[in-house]
Amino acid sequence: MGSPDLATVLPRVLIVSRRCVRKNKFVDFVGEYHLDLIVGYGAVPVIVPRVAGVHMLLDSFEPIHGVLLCEGEDIDPSHYETDISGLSPEELDEIRNLHTSDTAIDREKDSIELRLAKLCLERNIPYLGICRGSQILNVACGGTLYQDVERELSKKDDGGGSTATVHMNYADYDGHRHAARVVENTPLHSWFRESLDADKMELEVNSYHHQGVKRLAERFVPMAFAGDGLVEGFYDPDAYNPEEGKFIMGLQFHPERMRRSGSDEFDYPGCPRAYQEFVKAVIAYRRKVSLNRAPKMDQELEKKRKTIVRSFSIAKNMYDGRLDMPHLSEEQDLEAGAEFLESNTALSIQQEQRLKQMGATVRNASSYLQKLKMNEGREMTARNVMRKMSVEQLSELLSFYHMMGQICSDELERKINKAA
Repeated sequence: MGSPDLATVLPRVLIVSRRCVRKNKFVDFVGEYHLDLIVGYGAVPVIVPRVAGVHMLLDSFEPIHGVLLCEGEDIDPSHYETDISGLSPEELDEIRNLHTSDTAIDREKDSIELRLAKLCLERNIPYLGICRGSQILNVACGGTLYQDVERELSKKDDGGGSTATVHMNYADYDGHRHAARVVENTPLHSWFRESLDADKMELEVNSYHHQGVKRLAERFVPMAFAGDGLVEGFYDPDAYNPEEGKFIMGLQFHPERMRRSGSDEFDYPGCPRAYQEFVKAVIAYRRKVSLNRAPKMDQELEKKRKTIVRSFSIAKNMYDGRLDMPHLSEEQDLEAGAEFLESNTALSIQQEQRLKQMGATVRNASSYLQKLKMNEGREMTARNVMRKMSVEQLSELLSFYHMMGQICSDELERKINKAA
């Protein structure tokens, strides 16, 4: 036997591409670090192109064992509350001018990614959101976003000793870092434990965003905070157990890009753990779905097979005269058999002949059943009418039909002799 096709063995992780303009043409891409880590830990990345109409074709990408959503433009504010941002129209214009590449909203990408996020939440498919992907997850669950983190948080005085944090530094894009305080007893704490000081519990994380979580959706628990109080990571504790295929998480920073200058060496040993645990959950999810689906499909097919066999038997008995009017359960079996044949019209000539040899096809049996019902109704109506007729009327009616029967016999015999 040949080796099985890897596409049928390895779990599939959907990643939506980001669109940009290069040489006056659109180019769709996904960062290589994401792809390297997904492949390195044993899954197959399936890129969903950001193309108009793809959000209506997501069924074509099944089976889906995991979803990783990462960079991209700002999410369309119409998907969440924005009326309490406290920013003036002039400030919003300044934000658009400063962050031109991020504020060019991509509604098609929004539609694709929100549908995928909601699909993961409905079916408990493992989901990892990085940067924009974490914001998509929060919005999909009813959370909100800051229109511009630094402007809005600078106006907020919570009395808690928050410090101003730079979340976007265009002059030092890849090298920029800021402190993030990790919450104890969370997955993030577990992954970076050996790099954390017990007193400060802080990491230096990268930052490439001007928006962020404003109101965290109720189902999520924070895993890290920036100095200004912004949530830098969150997860659903009820949907986190990688060994059992559970993983719903969002990280505002990019652990896959936290690497030392001029090297692929990570800032911390824990940086790739998010991807490692995510893929572990994806593999477990695929295994769980496969195990649950196979017996169920076998049971459904066996039930359908038995129904079809019963429908053939009932049809044969009806045409052989051994069954007059089927019971309700038999009638339902007949209808199920008729639907089966209607949906499987590509029967071979031999199969059609075999069905006819059995006495009748179920299609005809279903039609015959309808005629029986019609005749039964007519007979009942006729009997009700005749019960009200007198003896003389019944005698005249009987004589009339006797005469009509004789005329029909004579006319039929004449036509047969003429045709011969």
